[in-house]
Amino acid sequence: MRYPMEPFRIKMTESVRPITRAMRLEHLAEAQYNLFRLKSEHVLIDLLTDSGTGAMSSAQWAALLRGDEAYAGSTSYYRFAETITRITGYPHVIPTHQGRAAEHLVMSALRVTNRIVVNNTHFDTTRANILALGGTPVDLPCQEASSTTTPAPFKGKDR
Repeated sequence: MRYPMEPFRIKMTESVRPITRAMRLEHLAEAQYNLFRLKSEHVLIDLLTDSGTGAMSSAQWAALLRGDEAYAGSTSYYRFAETITRITGYPHVIPTHQGRAAEHLVMSALRVTNRIVVNNTHFDTTRANILALGGTPVDLPCQEASSTTTPAPFKGKDR
């Protein structure tokens, strides 16, 4: 069933200060138009990252509070590893704290040193990991990639 809205209620909120267009432009200029130099308090809606502005569900908060976060041998780790193994069929699990750390492990395992790594468009941390390991990232976007209104395969939306 398709819902006309998100089918959940947000259980955790944090007040944010509204930011006018003039303030956004001023903050961008101060950051020299580098989004990574913006202060968190100057961002109303974060469309750059996948971490920091999303709300967790009540089930996620409950799981976090029930979790065993002991450094070694925690029940949370074993439950996580069993779930990943069941879903993927892979016997080994290497948990990482964020995508960029996982990218570094993957790029290291793929041995990208002195290799060309093609993509339709590399994400900034993916590009940085390839470069740091001595590889050459090459973007090969389709012709329609710069048009936000034209659907095309390999753009994230093909219909």
